[in-house]
Amino acid sequence: MQKTFSIKTTRHADMLDITSKLEEWIYETGVEEGILVVSSLHTTAGITVNENADPDVKTDMLMRLDEIYPWDHAKDRHAEGNTAAHLKTSTVGHAQTLIVAEGKLVLGTWQGVYFCEFDGPRERKYQVKLIAAD
Repeated sequence: MQKTFSIKTTRHADMLDITSKLEEWIYETGVEEGILVVSSLHTTAGITVNENADPDVKTDMLMRLDEIYPWDHAKDRHAEGNTAAHLKTSTVGHAQTLIVAEGKLVLGTWQGVYFCEFDGPRERKYQVKLIAAD
């Protein structure tokens, strides 16, 4: 089973919690056990798993990524001027593979799945593939 989700980002850089959307879709499929792959369909937006209890974690992550990959760097040559967004996406990754058990994502107490925008705001898409266990 496979589905493409659309998401509208409203900031230049943001981490949007998509956990509930994924869990709703898993429930709709009726699959109880399997693997879920979540993939961003963009080179300047990624997918990560991290804490979803304290919003300061998102703030800190985005701040530190900006420190490592500043938006304006004198040596960047990419014509679009968004080299930092490409580097951030490669750092967090474009996809995550997650376990599904008893019809739900297997996540730790404080974990959530995030769509990471690094070059917004934009209309974005992410693809999910649910592979049911035999």
